[in-house]
Amino acid sequence: MRPCPDRFPFPLVALDETDSTNQYISRLCNESQEAIAEFTTVVAEFQTAGKGQRGNTWEAEEGKNLLFSFVLYPTFLEARRQFILSQIVSLAIKEELSRWSDEITIKWPNDIYWKDRKICGILIENDLAGHNIARTISGIGININQELFRSDAPNPVSLKQITGKEHDRHTILAHILRRVEIYYNSLRMEDPDAYSSEIAARYARSLYRRRGLHPYEDANGKFLARLLRVEQDGRLILEDESGQERQYLFKEVQYVI
Repeated sequence: MRPCPDRFPFPLVALDETDSTNQYISRLCNESQEAIAEFTTVVAEFQTAGKGQRGNTWEAEEGKNLLFSFVLYPTFLEARRQFILSQIVSLAIKEELSRWSDEITIKWPNDIYWKDRKICGILIENDLAGHNIARTISGIGININQELFRSDAPNPVSLKQITGKEHDRHTILAHILRRVEIYYNSLRMEDPDAYSSEIAARYARSLYRRRGLHPYEDANGKFLARLLRVEQDGRLILEDESGQERQYLFKEVQYVI
């Protein structure tokens, strides 16, 4: 286990290597005799089985990037509103990375892009208890200082490639978690409907390809459409060239890059 950085603002488990930080923190929560504190974070220098959305692997050179997961217990949040957790995590990362570029966006539902290239992937796993969320684990991979990508991933990019300089990974991690904490505490304390509307508006302003016609592909083939909105449950609403609205849940449509 690597030493924890001084003055890190949350409970931290720092590892040289693990299968995946999501799996590690899930085991930690399940096997611990006492409840693991909210915002407990597992960060690894290398993952042997890191996963992204759609079951894809996540390429990350050892010691160059941010690979981390953290746990929350949003028991106050109804399961039907779970997409807001994805929104606040993606907004926190987008806003932190926007310190270095004004071309950072969120590709629905929660990939982080610079121009047409992917800099961050997010995998959120929720455990439900009745109608509410008992636990959520957010697993995140951010390309920070990697300069060469060897996998067949079509469009990776790192913060160093964007800026031309090295970055302090633990400082970026601390800032992201602080941003998530601010969003999360507001979500817990504010009027849920009003706050959801505020988050939805910020998320909409941050979306990749939010203006103009762009190519997509669904089960029936490729088409051009404009992005109309994202619903509270996470559904993507597009309008195709004929003016017809098309609604999609996650995995039902792909962006053509």
